[in-house]
Amino acid sequence: MNINSILPVAKRHLLLANAVVWGAPGVKVLVTGIQSYLAIWPSEIIVWLALGTAAVLVVFNWMFDFFVKKYTRRICSFPTERKSLLAFLPVKGWVMVTFFMCLGITLKLIPGVPTEFFASFYPGLGTALIVAGARFFASWLKAGETGE
Repeated sequence: MNINSILPVAKRHLLLANAVVWGAPGVKVLVTGIQSYLAIWPSEIIVWLALGTAAVLVVFNWMFDFFVKKYTRRICSFPTERKSLLAFLPVKGWVMVTFFMCLGITLKLIPGVPTEFFASFYPGLGTALIVAGARFFASWLKAGETGE
C-alpha cells in the first residue's frame, strides 16, 4: 500500500493542514495562559510575568518561523500534485509534535507546577503557534493563487 493513497489531497492543502495543526492548539494554549494570568491577578509580579511572556513569544516566534519556512518549502517541492494528508509533517515533525503535546499535558497534570509558570509561558507559546498557523494559512492562500 502506497502512503500517498491514504487520504490523498492536493499538496497545497497540506499547508492548510499545518495551519490548523499549529493554530488550533495555539488558541487553546493562549486561552490557558490567559486564564492563568486571571487566576493570579492582581499580583505584584505581573510585570515580570508579562516580560517572561514577551521573551517566550520572541523565542518561539523565531523558532516556529524556521519550521514554517522549512515545511512550506518541503511541501511545495513535492514532485507529485497529490500527497497523503498525513504528509503535512515529516516523521521527525510528528515525533516532535507528539513529544511536546505530551509534555504540555504532563505539565498541566503535575500539581506542583505554579500557575505563574503557565501565566508567563503559555500566552507567548500560544501566540507564537497562532502566528505560525497564520503563516501557513497565508502560504496556502498564496499557493492557490499561483496554482501550486
